[in-house]
Amino acid sequence: MSDDAGLQALREAARLSPDNLPLRQHLAGQLLAKGYLAAAEAEFRAALVLAPKNPDILAGLAEVFVRQSSYGEALAALEPLLATPGYPPRLGILAARALMGEGDMGRAGYRYFEAISRDASLADAELAARLTPAIAGSPRPTPPEATTAPQPLYAAPASHPSPADSATAEVERGGLTFADVAGMETVKEALRIKLLLPIQQPDLFAAYGKRAGGGVLLYGPPGAGKTHLARAAAGELGAAFVNVGLADILDMYVGSSERNLRATFDLARRNRPCVLFFDEVDALAARRSDMRQAHTRQLVNQFLAELDGVDQSANEGVLVLAATNAPWYVDAAFRRPGRLDQPVFVPPPDGAARAAILRILLRDKPLAEMDFDAVAKVTEHFVGADLKGVVDRAVEAKLQQSISAGRAIPLTTPDLLTAAKTVRPTAVREWMATARNYVMHANDSGAWDELMPWVKGKW
Repeated sequence: MSDDAGLQALREAARLSPDNLPLRQHLAGQLLAKGYLAAAEAEFRAALVLAPKNPDILAGLAEVFVRQSSYGEALAALEPLLATPGYPPRLGILAARALMGEGDMGRAGYRYFEAISRDASLADAELAARLTPAIAGSPRPTPPEATTAPQPLYAAPASHPSPADSATAEVERGGLTFADVAGMETVKEALRIKLLLPIQQPDLFAAYGKRAGGGVLLYGPPGAGKTHLARAAAGELGAAFVNVGLADILDMYVGSSERNLRATFDLARRNRPCVLFFDEVDALAARRSDMRQAHTRQLVNQFLAELDGVDQSANEGVLVLAATNAPWYVDAAFRRPGRLDQPVFVPPPDGAARAAILRILLRDKPLAEMDFDAVAKVTEHFVGADLKGVVDRAVEAKLQQSISAGRAIPLTTPDLLTAAKTVRPTAVREWMATARNYVMHANDSGAWDELMPWVKGKW
């Protein structure tokens, strides 16, 4: 993107005029057209802050999600638009692709053929070929618009059996500790005080009426190590770890997502002390004011009820860690005391932390004398995931040399420096641009004051 003068000019204009909605929409559309999906997503999200219900922005964001294979998020963005009579046919094509990605071929077929019946120019032979077998041998799905009440994209026929009421997440036990997490001392200290010490020193905390348990919301740019940190917290305690993904909770049948959530909390309670980790929690705990469907609001209500527990000791010994790249989309009720009441920013690593991450990533590999600080200096704005990519590329190149030589050749500093030139940092800049919009223009409550020094930095 750095070699595209037109895009750079648009980005600079948007930076100088962050409240210019048409400019942001145009920039987002250009980024999407040229395939810069992470940057396009950030700009569409920033535009949504200015116009939360703008259909063009929602449609653009949905297209980004489809192209990123984030089909569930695409469907969530499209749902309110498709409930409007006479919606643009191109949205039906997007919905078809997203539903196909989710495996719902019947509804995908309906959306596709309904769309091209209104605009034949949108026909896609490849997509039609994949969808036609799915609907050839089954009844044509009932159009959602024909029902008496709006139906979610995930709704199943009423006669379809419900899935079993059981948790699909699994209990893990690993050896990671905070020693395996480079840097982030402030974050680790916050977790120690909030979650770990009440279990490690129960008598002292009991004297002050503090129970073992509670929740913390980890937020920050993608790839900064939130999941790694959660696993390390469990290892630090020798506790069970339950990693909850969206697929473990979200279900196409109305009411099943709530049952899955309850079963997951019950699993953690049976294995206490336990760290219960929810990744991408904004998909499960989104702002209810933004939701049109009652069943999606009910999932948020169920989540809040599980965090509270049926009595004071229900969640004792259950440490809830939640992670998100978009904390501003999480319902404010989750930040009430006793729930996820302590948002903790997981920042991108500084130079010293990047050097420490590289040491950890390379500690079990054959090495010559290494200058980790030199590599850290040329990997500014890299997060842990980016640095792992650098190491992987350096290892692949060195393996080829070792195979030719018939022996293991140690990695060197030039190997890492060469690999670093081939890896571009992920969406930290884009994430900071989005965060800047919230900090500067949507922070009346002061919830994001912690980010102020970062968004004013050189991002």
